[in-house]
Amino acid sequence: MSIAKKIKNSPLWLLLLLAILVLVNWAASVWHTRLDLTNEKRFTLSNATKKLLRQVDTTIVIDVFLKGNYPSGFKKLSSSTEDLLLEFKEIAGNKLQYHFISPEEEMEGTNVKWGDTLSSLGLYPINLTSQVKQGQQQQLVYPVALVYYREQVYPVRIYQGKTPLINFQELNSSEAMLEFRFADAISKITEKEKPVVAYATGNGELMPGNYRTYDLVENVMRPNYNFYTFDLSRQPVIPHELQALIICKPTIPFTDEEKLKIDQYVMNGGKVMMFIDRLNAEMDSLQIKNEVIAYDRDLNLNDLLFRYGVRINGDLVMDLQCDYLPFDVNGNGQFELLPWNYFPVLETKSNHPINKNLGFVAGQFVNSIDTVEATGIKKTILLNSSANARTIGSPALISGKENVSAPEDEKFRRANIPVAVLLEGKFRSLYANRLSQEMKDSLQKNGEAFLPEAVSNNKMIIVADGDIILNSVVKGNQPLPMGMNMFTYGSQKEFPFANRDFLQNCLDYLVNTNDLSEAKAKDYVVRLLDTKKVDQQKSTWQLINIAVPVLIVILFAMIFQFLRRRKYSVK
Repeated sequence: MSIAKKIKNSPLWLLLLLAILVLVNWAASVWHTRLDLTNEKRFTLSNATKKLLRQVDTTIVIDVFLKGNYPSGFKKLSSSTEDLLLEFKEIAGNKLQYHFISPEEEMEGTNVKWGDTLSSLGLYPINLTSQVKQGQQQQLVYPVALVYYREQVYPVRIYQGKTPLINFQELNSSEAMLEFRFADAISKITEKEKPVVAYATGNGELMPGNYRTYDLVENVMRPNYNFYTFDLSRQPVIPHELQALIICKPTIPFTDEEKLKIDQYVMNGGKVMMFIDRLNAEMDSLQIKNEVIAYDRDLNLNDLLFRYGVRINGDLVMDLQCDYLPFDVNGNGQFELLPWNYFPVLETKSNHPINKNLGFVAGQFVNSIDTVEATGIKKTILLNSSANARTIGSPALISGKENVSAPEDEKFRRANIPVAVLLEGKFRSLYANRLSQEMKDSLQKNGEAFLPEAVSNNKMIIVADGDIILNSVVKGNQPLPMGMNMFTYGSQKEFPFANRDFLQNCLDYLVNTNDLSEAKAKDYVVRLLDTKKVDQQKSTWQLINIAVPVLIVILFAMIFQFLRRRKYSVK
């Protein structure tokens, strides 16, 4: 007997083979890898995400509320979420744990369902309508997750659908954003030093203690940033330590001294976000008199904004794609929710990480924006009207009686009217050639040297609506989520607009240190089957899938038998 045969028949050979199998299985349980052959690299984590996960210093727990008997689209979203979190766990190891929980389950040690708790946190469900054989079915779906780290909890909205109907394009977009949403949540909840952001006062802005700023302050600013108020009218200069300054709905004109403070803050690298209502048009007046005259506030910001490359126009955007208001249509005190063209529902072109896969944003009495020439400044439109809009000049009489008859659609012919813009580049000071000696002395007195040009490339965001980041308030001074319509709240027309997400995305882009733009820029190509071809060729492909594998096995068996007979045939 040859040595090879002796080894083969030896028990040691079997033990060695068994040891190799055990070793391979153990290695497979410890190390995982896969090849990503998709064009958009949908299964490859960005370098920034990997770096973030490797830096996690203690356990992060993620609870995902996508467990249940959902339609196929949400089952796929749930499966994709689990795949992503498994990839996260591969890098973070035991420092990341995740669970899938049904909203119908009760919280441990209580009689309270998870769904009720999520709603109390402002994570409202989608009243999902799906098509089944029996017709349509409706169910509440909570496409959200909670990220826990130390004593903190951070919510993640997994699905950003614009309608209660299942939309596969929106589901696909939500899948594309999964990595960014979870990585962004981990980034915010684990950061050791939060960015410093201030809210400007002194020009008639609503104070942070006002009920209408509750969502802005309590749900966006305080959890994620070192948040301060800053009085432009009293403080001599804007500190360089402030990484961003928010100017929200001023109603009192800015002085040249105040504009100089903003200008020099920008020149020194400070980020500015302005939410400006150029026209005075308020719902309070409309509710009292059923009409209001919209007129220019004359905020004295036109020259400053023009220098930076943008102009807020003295007009109002009217849109056939709009939110609702109650109207007494018959004059008998019975109100009906009807579209109100002065509350445009704004959309995006998904042309930037700020507005990528962003839902609809609700506006109120919105102005239009024009970009103007400014050397070296790049302009990116972030929000715009629908394809069926128009503008009216000021002064304009706005009356509730306008909804007595349907709007004349032929007047709404302007498409994609810009209302929010991102400016990027090396800004030049408004006062480069017009600085008075008094202004120069004031700067020097406070230890500031005048800069005629920005020290480096900078960014700012201008939005022609001050109400976008303010919330409504219902009876009992209960603040609603940002973008929620107080008149449709609790009705079938209630819709969770993406105002808060828009604000958060803007701030993330301006001040956050972890560059997750690569993760956010991901885009998945929807590769849907042709339903007509599926119906026509269903039997053919079923036959191919069943018969071809069987035929291949038979073919290999025949070849094997042929070779075996040839090898062992007696010659």
